[in-house]
Amino acid sequence: MTPITDVEGRRLALSNLDKVLYPATGFTKGEVLHYYATTAPVLLPHLRDRPVSFLRYPDGPDGQVFFTKNVPPGTPDWVTTAEVPRVEGPARMVLVQDLASLIWAANLVTEFHTPQWVIAAPGDADRLVLDLDPGPPAGVVECCRVALWLRERLAADGIDAFAKTSGSKGLHLLAAVRDATSQQVSEYAKALAVEAERDLPRLVVHRMTRSLRPGKVFVDWSQNAARKTTATPYTLRARPEPTVSTPLTWDEVAESEQGPVGSSLVLHAPDLAGRVREYGDLLAPLLDPATAARLP
Repeated sequence: MTPITDVEGRRLALSNLDKVLYPATGFTKGEVLHYYATTAPVLLPHLRDRPVSFLRYPDGPDGQVFFTKNVPPGTPDWVTTAEVPRVEGPARMVLVQDLASLIWAANLVTEFHTPQWVIAAPGDADRLVLDLDPGPPAGVVECCRVALWLRERLAADGIDAFAKTSGSKGLHLLAAVRDATSQQVSEYAKALAVEAERDLPRLVVHRMTRSLRPGKVFVDWSQNAARKTTATPYTLRARPEPTVSTPLTWDEVAESEQGPVGSSLVLHAPDLAGRVREYGDLLAPLLDPATAARLP
C-alpha cells in the first residue's frame, strides 16, 4: 500500500520508500525524500521561479536515466507550471515553488536542473555559471586551481564568484549578474575561458573537443545560453553514491588545491545537514539583487 502523507496541506502518495536507489551505500528512496525535505530551506530559494528540468532515475543511477523538460504526466493541478519559450516552440514546464511540489518532484526520483534566468524574464540572465570539468588524469585538485584563477579574474571585473561541487567530477563557479542577456553573459564567459586557457595553457581548455581534454580542465562557458541548464545547488546527482552539488567555502577550495585532500570535496547527502547548520546557505548572496554585478 502506497503511503499518503500531508505536506503543507497537500496530500501526496509516496511510493517505494524502502527501495535502494544507491546500492553502493544502501541509500533508499525514503532517504532521498528525507534529504530533500530537510534541505528544502536552502534548496527551494534556488529553484523558485525557475523552470525545472528533471533528470529522472526511478530505479537508481544504474537503471534507466532520462531527462524530462515538459510537465510530466500525472502532475497535480496544484503544482505551478508555466509556458517557457524554446527554439523549437514554447513548452510548459514545472516551477518548484514550495515544499509540497519539491517532495512531489523528489518522489519521481530526480536531479534538478535550472537555467540562469527566472520565468519573469526568460533570456535575461541573473546568474553566470562556469562548469569546470576535468579530463583524467586531471581531477578536482586541478579544478580548484582553475577556480581560484577564475575567482581572481572575476573579482578584477567587480564580480564576486561562489563555488560548489558539481556532485560529479568537477566544480561550478556561480556569480550574480544584472542588466545582461544570456547571449551577453555567454560571450563574457567564453572570453574568460579563452583567457584562462591562454594564461594556464597546460591546465585549461575552453573547447569541448574530447581529444584536447585529457589532463586538463574544460571550462564550459556554454551553460549560460538561455536554452541550457545546470545542476541546481543542493541537488542529488545520479551517481553510484548519493553525491550532492554542494556549496563550498573558498578556504575549502584553496586547501584542496594544495593536493590530495581534494577527495574531501566529494560530498554526500548525509553530509549536508551538518554543513547547513554550520554555514547556512553559502550561495545566499546569489539571491540578493544588491550583490548582482554588471558585466564590464
